[in-house]
Amino acid sequence: MLTVDFDLLGVEAGDVMLDAGCGEGRHSFECIARGARVMSVDMDMESVRKARYTMAYMKKNGQAPAEGRYQVQIGDALNLPFRDETFDKIICSEVMEHVSDDNRACAELARVLKKDGRIAITVPTFISEMVYDILTYEYFTSPGGHVRKYVPRRLAKIMSDNGLTPYGVDFRHSLHTVYWLIRCVVGLHLNDHPFTRGYRTFLTLGMGSAFMQRVERVLDGFFPKSIILYAVKR
Repeated sequence: MLTVDFDLLGVEAGDVMLDAGCGEGRHSFECIARGARVMSVDMDMESVRKARYTMAYMKKNGQAPAEGRYQVQIGDALNLPFRDETFDKIICSEVMEHVSDDNRACAELARVLKKDGRIAITVPTFISEMVYDILTYEYFTSPGGHVRKYVPRRLAKIMSDNGLTPYGVDFRHSLHTVYWLIRCVVGLHLNDHPFTRGYRTFLTLGMGSAFMQRVERVLDGFFPKSIILYAVKR
């Protein structure tokens, strides 16, 4: 499940990429498949291990071109362990709503991005977050959860203030809006509730269906889960 449009970001074979807050590696996998060299960082060791295992499996089984290379490590978005202007492209997906200082995180991302490099930052939409917050106190109080809500202009301003010029916007994952709505209603702590489990199965099957992907793209215009801003460093 990709949140970022790799064509709009302009990912090409040989690009040096950063997946900041990679989770279990969903965007990193696509980077490798396109022949990019990706550095994946995350604060969660278990996620780092899973991402590293899957990337190694992809390379071993020929699911990535020879140019596609990877490295996965623990890393903090507020203090990235890289030199200035290291990366051609950067993806930071569903991270900014977690960090204690989103302006500093954006400044770090801009610092390690090359001049004329491109970046995609994704965050949850304001409306979906507001609804979840109304439905359950758990959503914004769970450890490691979200600490702020975004309207597009706020994120755009943070990016502009750090030398990043937005050039594109997109909305994704309307079907996941419903998933989290169900979880908030039945209780976030009840991850294995029959309703939650049933809808999760539907989502898993739907991700492999071209028809369901088209349906979701239509629904993305009404109740998306994520907003994506694309920007270039001038």
